Amino acid sequence: GRSSSHFTRVGRVFAAELAVPYRFEIIRDLLSTDASDYGDNPALKLPTLHTSSDIETDRRIWFGTLNICRELARRSPAAKHVIWPEDLSSAVAGNAHEYVTHAMATEVTLLMNRFAGGDPSSKHQEKLMTSLQQTMSWLEDNHESYMRELPRERDLSYLEVSLFCLVEHLEFREVLSTQPYSALRAFAEAFAKRESAKATTYRIDT
Repeated sequence: GRSSSHFTRVGRVFAAELAVPYRFEIIRDLLSTDASDYGDNPALKLPTLHTSSDIETDRRIWFGTLNICRELARRSPAAKHVIWPEDLSSAVAGNAHEYVTHAMATEVTLLMNRFAGGDPSSKHQEKLMTSLQQTMSWLEDNHESYMRELPRERDLSYLEVSLFCLVEHLEFREVLSTQPYSALRAFAEAFAKRESAKATTYRIDT
């Protein structure tokens, strides 16, 4: 993955929280069309996790953040109580998961357009930015409701890790100011005190 990627950071936070050691390999060229540059991911996306067992020939590849986090949990030596998207069945919690993932993907599309020299004033870009703003407003307005759905007895939740990585990434990449979202900022500031967050701060890989 990349140290500047929110999708990558979610996986790295999970690895840190679950005490799973790993070796981090940087994806250098985000405009490459060679799957080998993405850890053999044919979708040309990040992150990718390569694992192996005691059997030398038993090597597997896990594509996508949620998929990776589930495998990290299976390999964890720590008995942590993790809350996954399917553990929360209410509409507000389900929508929160959907919107966090949507906002992360939308931000990536906006960034890739910037890197590729696209027109930031195009109708498509305008729609993407409006979508991102409205999604963040929903997450702000409903923050108390979906957070209340999380069990008090938990060590980690996919929703919280993803939301934290998203909020910090918006400011890091200067895609959208989080100033209007006081509840989300307060949540992110609290989560940032965790050792896993401190160990995975965003930076540009060189």
